[in-house]
Amino acid sequence: MTPPTCACNTEKKPAARQPEETAASARQFPTRPLLSGAVGLILWWLLYRQLLPFSRSFAFDLLGLAPGSRLGEAVQFFVYDTPKVLMLLTLIVYGVGVLRSFFTPERTRRILAGKRESVGNVLAALLGIVTPFCSCSAVPLFIGFVTAGVPLGVTFSFLIAAPMVNEIALVLLYGLLGWKVALLYLVTGLGIAMLAGFVIGRLKLEHHIEEWVREMHVTAANIPDVRLTWPDRFRHGKEAVLQIVGKVWIYVVAGIAVGAGIHGYVPTGFMAQIMGKGAWWSVPIAVLIGIPMYSNAAGIVPVVEALLDKGAALGTVLAFMMSVIALSLPEMVILRKVLKPKLIAVFVGVVGLGILLVGYLFNCII
Repeated sequence: MTPPTCACNTEKKPAARQPEETAASARQFPTRPLLSGAVGLILWWLLYRQLLPFSRSFAFDLLGLAPGSRLGEAVQFFVYDTPKVLMLLTLIVYGVGVLRSFFTPERTRRILAGKRESVGNVLAALLGIVTPFCSCSAVPLFIGFVTAGVPLGVTFSFLIAAPMVNEIALVLLYGLLGWKVALLYLVTGLGIAMLAGFVIGRLKLEHHIEEWVREMHVTAANIPDVRLTWPDRFRHGKEAVLQIVGKVWIYVVAGIAVGAGIHGYVPTGFMAQIMGKGAWWSVPIAVLIGIPMYSNAAGIVPVVEALLDKGAALGTVLAFMMSVIALSLPEMVILRKVLKPKLIAVFVGVVGLGILLVGYLFNCII
């Protein structure tokens, strides 16, 4: 009797460990997608290195345009920047898509709920960089944060940082203008988001949230996290490329076309006069022009590049870019569904003041 019993026990032990082994294999980092990604990245880099010589050959050899001419410079700018920006955009959106699989909106709310405002403002601004956000999602995110117990100031730090410190804009600025400008954009954008959220939190304006939002209560705050495997996360990256690049590529091309026109036809002296350091009114004018505009980061960065090439001051251009991204009129209209006019006015005023300070500061020191 003993041998059969032992044999049965021996057969059951592997079966008992099988779920653990399956879970471990699901968590194991897949080597095949890693190797495929490495090969793809090498090919991407080799192609990226050929864009500049190709654009010059296309504009000046194939089309026969004269180097230095307005049309020639505009065409070469467009042919070079269009694939360059789209390639950078595809690469960063894929990477951020994988990263965002770790930061769902529900998990973000749980991280921020119950935090002190000083700590929460910092966390909210940092999480705003990697958490999915667009103007159309402003209302549900705001409601979710407020009803989950996230303080108002912390909520605004997130709402400001998410569109302003945009990962797409950050990478495009790095690729087009270098790491110093990209780092400057990152630091100042996060600083505005943290400071503005802290100020709004100190003003105690919770009673200026619409009543129907304050009356809501979360009944299912603890939404279980879904454990994703690495292949799932890679699929998130691919889906992000299809959704985001598929949606914004037309804005990229339009923005580069505008930038090409500025690069080729707008006189350098004119831009230096309108958006230069000398005119004290250039920064507020740039902000006022930027607020009514509706553009995403991918569309506005090529315009920023062209403005800087023409002699516009860095602080003025950064103020213009931040106002377009962070204070767009469509977002204000959407937020009116959950905020009373006074709170919207405070939001615009605090963020606008921060953007003005950034513009004047960097016009003075650079």
